[in-house]
Amino acid sequence: MDKILAINPGNTSTKIGLFEDTTLLSQEVIRHDKKDLEVFSNIMGQLEFRSDSIVEFLSDNNINAGEIDHFIGRGGLLKPLASGLYMVNREMTRDLRSARYGEHSSNLGALIAQRFASKYGKKAYILDPVCVDELSSLARISGHPEIPKTSAFHALNQKSVARRASVEIGRQYEDLNLIVAHLGSGISVGLHRKGKVADVNNAIEGEGPFSPERSGGLPAGAFLRYVFENKLNHQDSFKMIYGRGGMFAYLGTNDFKKVMKAYDEGNDRKVKIIIEAMAYKISKEIASLAAPVAGEVDGIVITGGLAYSKSFTSLIRSSIGFISSNIFVYPGEDEL
Repeated sequence: MDKILAINPGNTSTKIGLFEDTTLLSQEVIRHDKKDLEVFSNIMGQLEFRSDSIVEFLSDNNINAGEIDHFIGRGGLLKPLASGLYMVNREMTRDLRSARYGEHSSNLGALIAQRFASKYGKKAYILDPVCVDELSSLARISGHPEIPKTSAFHALNQKSVARRASVEIGRQYEDLNLIVAHLGSGISVGLHRKGKVADVNNAIEGEGPFSPERSGGLPAGAFLRYVFENKLNHQDSFKMIYGRGGMFAYLGTNDFKKVMKAYDEGNDRKVKIIIEAMAYKISKEIASLAAPVAGEVDGIVITGGLAYSKSFTSLIRSSIGFISSNIFVYPGEDEL
C-alpha cells in the first residue's frame, strides 16, 4: 500500500493529511499567524516558511518523509485544465513561481509537494486545481471580447462534495445536474451538469456573491469611476475586490464566526442586514444556475467553512427549497 502526503495551503493555514491508499492516517491544520505571513512581500515568499512548518509537523509526529511514496498538493492558478490528476513539471512550477495566471495561496501546493518529492526521489502531483475549466460555450461569453471569462473556483472541494451528494442520491455524478455553493473566504457557486462544471463564477476576480473578504460582482461603471477618481493603482484596486471587500469592507472584520455571534444575538442592525444580504446574494446565484438546465436540478450542495453556521445556511435554504428538495449541507472543505 502506498503512503501519500496531501498538502493544501490556504490563506492563513496549511492543511496536511497522511494517507495509506485511501485511508486517512493523520491530519493537521497548521495555523499561521497573520503577522508571520505579513513579513513576506508576496505569497511565493512563504514557500520555505510553509515547507518548514510541514517538516516540523512530520518530525513531531515521528513520520519519516522518506517512506512517503507520493506527494500531492492543492493545484493553483495555471492555464485552463480539465478536471483530473496532473504530475508537477517544470512548466507548471515556472508559471506558479511567476504568478503568470495570478497570485493565490494555492500556488504553493505544487511547489511544496515538489520540494519534498525532489528531496526523496519521488513524484509530485496536483488534483483538480482551482483553474479547472469545463465551462460551456455559452457560459464562456463574458460580454466583451477583450475581457474573456476565466474559470477559477474551489474545484477540489466542489467536485468532492458533488460526488458525495451523488452517492446519497443513489445515482452517478455524471448522470446528475447539481448546484454546489462553496462558502468560505471566497464564494463559488457552480452548475455541475452531467459531471462537468458547465458554469461557475470566478471566485477571485470579482464575480458572484460577496464573501467575508471579497466583493463579488461590483457595478463595473461605479467601480471604474472610484478607481480613477481616487487614482488607485492595480494592486490597491484589486484589494477592493480580493482581500478587503465584502463583509470586511462593510463591518471592518472578516471574522465570520464573530459576526455570526453578533447576528445570532440580534442586537446589531448593520450586522443583520449585511449577513442577510450575503445570504440573499448566494441564494440568487444558486437560483440563477437552475435556468441553464430548465429547472431540472437533482440536488443542491452547500459547503465550505461558512456552512458550519446553521443560522446562516437556514437563510439560504429558506430561499432555494423550490428548486430542489435535495439540499445537502457539508460544512468544511473536503480538500485532502
